[in-house]
Amino acid sequence: MSGEEEENAAELKIGEEFLKAKCLMNCEVALILEHKYEQLQQMSDDPMNQVSQVFEKSLQFVKRFSRYKNPDAVRQVREILSRYQLAEFELCVLGNLCPETVEEAIAMVPSIKTKGRAHDDDAIERMLNDLSLIKKFE
Repeated sequence: MSGEEEENAAELKIGEEFLKAKCLMNCEVALILEHKYEQLQQMSDDPMNQVSQVFEKSLQFVKRFSRYKNPDAVRQVREILSRYQLAEFELCVLGNLCPETVEEAIAMVPSIKTKGRAHDDDAIERMLNDLSLIKKFE
């Protein structure tokens, strides 16, 4: 991105490094940190061994704000959102915030309605319905 061009996430002007970056939803981070926490507990000979406060707080945060708890549901959410050719950060915002209406989704991620993209209101509605089914049966 040139120095003169201003970044604007609503228009997907976020810089090349961010467009290519792999983003994780809170629920994915929670699964990773929980697995690491279990590993640390198993490897510890000292029952008083504590994980760092930062690690613990991070785990608490992502668990609290994770919309999906079941590992299969987490995988399904990523699969469903990936079908809609979203940028990584768009996928994560929608997966984390779980908008219920098309209007909410567009307000949270305005770039999904950017001119030239194949996301009409019906496609967004289908995507939200697919996500709500996962949440309903989790």
